[in-house]
Amino acid sequence: MALDAMTPGHRAGTPLARPVELVCFALVVGQAVYLATAYVQGIWVIAPGGGHGVPPDFVNIWAAGRLALSGHAAAAYDWPAHKLMEENAVGHSFNGYYAWSYPPTFLFVATALSLLPYAAACFAWTFGTFLTYLAAVRAVVGERIGYGLAAAFPAVLSNFVDGQNGFLTASLIGGSLALLQRRPIFAGALLGLLTVKPHLGLLFPIALAAGGRWRAFVSAGLVAALLAAASWLCFGGASWQAFFTGLGTDSHAFLTDDLADWSKLQTAFGLTRTLGGSATLAWTAQIVVALAAAVAVAAVWRSRAGFELKAAALGTATLLATPYLYIYDLAILAVPLGYLFRLGRARGFLPHEEAGIGGACLLILIFPLLKAPVGFLAVLLVAALIARRALAARSSVT
Repeated sequence: MALDAMTPGHRAGTPLARPVELVCFALVVGQAVYLATAYVQGIWVIAPGGGHGVPPDFVNIWAAGRLALSGHAAAAYDWPAHKLMEENAVGHSFNGYYAWSYPPTFLFVATALSLLPYAAACFAWTFGTFLTYLAAVRAVVGERIGYGLAAAFPAVLSNFVDGQNGFLTASLIGGSLALLQRRPIFAGALLGLLTVKPHLGLLFPIALAAGGRWRAFVSAGLVAALLAAASWLCFGGASWQAFFTGLGTDSHAFLTDDLADWSKLQTAFGLTRTLGGSATLAWTAQIVVALAAAVAVAAVWRSRAGFELKAAALGTATLLATPYLYIYDLAILAVPLGYLFRLGRARGFLPHEEAGIGGACLLILIFPLLKAPVGFLAVLLVAALIARRALAARSSVT
């Protein structure tokens, strides 16, 4: 069944099981209570003078924007200058450092946010991107229940606590897939904006080309090129030079020189390193997984599979292809899960499919307790569910 045939107002088929609804409600309430408690107790420090704990990751966005606003965009890639601005934001020194490793195109967002006081900017960023995330997942699911499913997804909590960009990337990916059939140019524009985190867009050109989605392909390329050119004009060529210099040295130090906490990387690379594998073995495993994901995406998007399966496969493969993925990035996984829910509601869930979806969510939920790449296992589980759907669809046709 094509996405065009499943409009947002379509009548739901299989009802959502009552235990699933209750679990979703409990997760939403539990996450809200945790955030409120963490803020009151000073664990979640977002405002100057609100304590001397470690600030959320958002501080690196605000600090980079303030440096760009003062005419020193390239300084955002200079660790001492950027750390000093981070400390100015929260009003005290703190251990650790949140590096700014994004391309200068992201400085448009950072600069706009830095026009606000730090605490106000943090609230605006976190809750603003959360609303776009809710809207994207709702569009994917096609029913109002999508809001609840999106809010209950366990990766939501890490984005609120860290002030990270998982909501933004999930919004761009989910929105582009939801629009691709009806509004391909707008879908491509969203993909062009995704270049603020380019490692998450590696497989989209393959999918669009394999599926013959050329209008979206061209639109994405044009928006990406215009965005890069605009950032060059606004922030100077020095910012791009500093970005590429840092991209080589910092990523090598992070992924190769044992400066990372491997258990936080939710990838084949992170899992291999967590289990004691060498850097060479980890890169080999990551490359094999990425190539397999690329081949699978090309095959699915060239096939006659329904759009929901194609979109779910691409969203999941995107997470498998990159070596650099944290738990907050797994907000993107809500997109392929949304398509699985859409298929289940319309055609009926396959045996144990809901349990598999719940298992993937549980793996993400228990990450704070285990501190291991359980998110990578969750992505693999979702990939298996999608492959099962695809095989079931093929066998029903033949």
